[in-house]
Amino acid sequence: MKNDNNELITWTNKLECGMTLIDEQHKRFVDLVNGLFCHVTGNEAQEHDYFNKVIKETVRYIKIHFATEEKIMFVTQFEGYAEHKKEHESFLLAVIDKIHDYEVGNRLTLSAFTIFIKDWLLSHIVLIDKQYFEYLRKIATIKPNGKLTVSMNP
Repeated sequence: MKNDNNELITWTNKLECGMTLIDEQHKRFVDLVNGLFCHVTGNEAQEHDYFNKVIKETVRYIKIHFATEEKIMFVTQFEGYAEHKKEHESFLLAVIDKIHDYEVGNRLTLSAFTIFIKDWLLSHIVLIDKQYFEYLRKIATIKPNGKLTVSMNP
């Protein structure tokens, strides 16, 4: 039995940066969170089975997304790169800790884990990612197909 309300996060243009690659990755991240949410059933065994099926893919995707953002920030010489990278590393370590807690049954539910990821994702996109989005808009031309052309003389 899945959750009747199938979305915890609804994608809106407030979450868009205007760069196709990053927007598509963020949408995929939102889909992962919504997938977790849909499987909050109250049935501990079902939730645990689902968690075990998707958690490695979720962590792998988070790493891919962070690497993509960090590469863009590094290549474009974004001043906030080091701080942003630390935010990513801190979140990933927190996710790994929470996964461990969930696996050993330390009072973490699928619902709580999902809410943790959702809260971080939304605040990160809206507050932290927006900083480099604004920087990229100043130094880059984003073509209609989402490809980025960077001028090294901002």
